[in-house]
Amino acid sequence: MTLRHMKIFVTVCASKSVTEAARKLYIAQPSVSLAIKELEEHYGVRLFDRISKRLYLTEHGKQLLNYATHIISLFDRMEMEIQNPDSVGTLRVGSSITIGNYFLPDIAKQYKRQYPHIDFYMVIDNSNEIEKKILSNEIDIGLIEGRTHDPHVKSIIFRRDELVLICGKNHPLAEKQFVELSELEDYEFILREKGSGGRELFDSTMMIHNVNINQVGESVSNRAIIKLVQSGMGISVLPYLLVEQEIKKGSLRKINIKDVVFEREFYII
Repeated sequence: MTLRHMKIFVTVCASKSVTEAARKLYIAQPSVSLAIKELEEHYGVRLFDRISKRLYLTEHGKQLLNYATHIISLFDRMEMEIQNPDSVGTLRVGSSITIGNYFLPDIAKQYKRQYPHIDFYMVIDNSNEIEKKILSNEIDIGLIEGRTHDPHVKSIIFRRDELVLICGKNHPLAEKQFVELSELEDYEFILREKGSGGRELFDSTMMIHNVNINQVGESVSNRAIIKLVQSGMGISVLPYLLVEQEIKKGSLRKINIKDVVFEREFYII
């Protein structure tokens, strides 16, 4: 198998269409189909299921895509570094939104101070998207909240954190020091989007304890959620790091949940 086969295969996976892959690669459609057929014959497996004129990766296809993506990336990096010896390269780092807001700026500053000739490229998104970018080799390192979902991703804990239940200073819960977990069903929640590390931890805890939450809002912006909670539009669960100042100033109240602590880890992946 050649690098050309790998590039065609990866492009077909990204396009989910032989026709679209051919257009992107500026080659004839039969050439793309032939390359996929040769890959399947070479490895003796089916790489795609073809359903209603659409292509869906098989498990063997997913396994090959993981290897092919990194083989192509390694080749491209070799080409760049050999042809441009004066260019040292780029470190591509992705982080979750919380880590991006509170830790990544200092990390980037320290890294640039220590390695001034290396470009530091940053992507900030929710934890699920950062994991996807690692798998597709769009970034080299990720900093995320919570565990990874794919066995091909390696992870190391670098910090621990706690999520806290918060409400506005005029909310009915504001004067309570503790609430029972079951009481949360009586209140309206504004939460982070699905895919964020904090949201996954909260949802799994509620599911384990069979608590049904009344969600009235969702946002990718922690700051927007804080503003909404301050205005009395609902309650939320956010990292203590993000709301520490508002709690100290009194514009938010922290409520302890009896016998429940939302502890989590931050990972380098």
